[in-house]
Amino acid sequence: MNKRTFIKNAGLLSLGSVVGIDGLTQLINNVADLPLSVIAKDEDFWAKIRGGYLLKPDYINLENGYYCFLPQVTLENFINHIKEVNYQGSFYMRTVQFDNKKIMATKLANLAGCSPEELIITRNATESLDMIIGGLDWKHGDEAVMAEQDYGSMVEMFRQIAKRYGVVNKIVSVPNLPQTDDEIVDLYAGVITEKTKLLMVCHMINITGQILPIRKICDMAHSRGVQVMVDGAHAFAHIKFAISELNCDYYGSSLHKWLSVPLGAGILYIKKENIRKVWPLLAEGEKKEDDILRLNHTGTHPVHTDLAIADAIDFYNIIGAERKEARLRYLQHYWSDKVRKLPHIILNTPSDPARSCAIANVGIKGIKPDILADTLLKKYRIYTVPIDVANVHGCRITPNVYTTTADLDVLVKALTELSFS
Repeated sequence: MNKRTFIKNAGLLSLGSVVGIDGLTQLINNVADLPLSVIAKDEDFWAKIRGGYLLKPDYINLENGYYCFLPQVTLENFINHIKEVNYQGSFYMRTVQFDNKKIMATKLANLAGCSPEELIITRNATESLDMIIGGLDWKHGDEAVMAEQDYGSMVEMFRQIAKRYGVVNKIVSVPNLPQTDDEIVDLYAGVITEKTKLLMVCHMINITGQILPIRKICDMAHSRGVQVMVDGAHAFAHIKFAISELNCDYYGSSLHKWLSVPLGAGILYIKKENIRKVWPLLAEGEKKEDDILRLNHTGTHPVHTDLAIADAIDFYNIIGAERKEARLRYLQHYWSDKVRKLPHIILNTPSDPARSCAIANVGIKGIKPDILADTLLKKYRIYTVPIDVANVHGCRITPNVYTTTADLDVLVKALTELSFS
């Protein structure tokens, strides 16, 4: 059976049926044998996936990097979880909430490629990583390494421990268009000293989408006796990887981004031998020092969000990690390759497909990022976000699996017209 027959059969499903897991599963089964390179480009197939989302018609949303909203099947399940928790009330909270949270954490650990004993559910990546930054035993004169392109909340936490404990923060600047992995590794290696205690690095830089060589950075840092904390807010459920293969000490991510979990959930991974080194954000009762659950006390919280994690994982797994990554990378290059050589266009994201996926950042000489974003929205009905910091000046463009090439054609048209104006 050829590709077009596969898609034609899949097309027998109505858009509404794809909203359900059974319809989605049938759709995927019909194309399961197609090469990733083929399915990534097939607009008929992805139009069916798009049918499972409720999209606001006012604009083309190319700002999925802040919050990848839920497909309808996950949203409906989430609403049902809210109703059920509300129906059971204190009975649910006092009986099964913690067992269910442990089940969800185990599912996430399996997806992340680590032991369930090394992962907890937090509220977001900021909480996860700030718990590490604020929870280590810092001494006056200790050094921490980070990049100016890192997320502001974590950089601010490092500034706080600098004031509080006398820690010295050493900040590098990651080039937007590196030529080799060694260029990045050497950048971080060059500022490490015998006083360096922790190195923070982004798995995927949020403002440009650049993917950094995490394993190489971790191996280098460990050879110098330095621990590594990875900000994976944009990598988890975006690109396929296993935390265990990264060789990092700590890894934090938000689940409301690329896994499309409702707002209010994140993960924190801590390598088993490092758990005892971290103080909890909120004091917990007596637990073994190497029990990661002693770091997971947050008080009463919206437990229905925890329950929706399983629904989001189901949706992600049915589509398939590799299939999703291939589509996202195809979408980014669909538009960025068309505009990269236009006059006055500045691409702040590497062209090498291995160094980025869905996210890219584009600027136009002579147009400030906030003006560019405003023009894209008001003139072309494209919603994105301006970035004007840390040697990155442009708009972050972030499609998702529901984005079509027709949407991106509008972006290409806009950038082409603006670059010649």
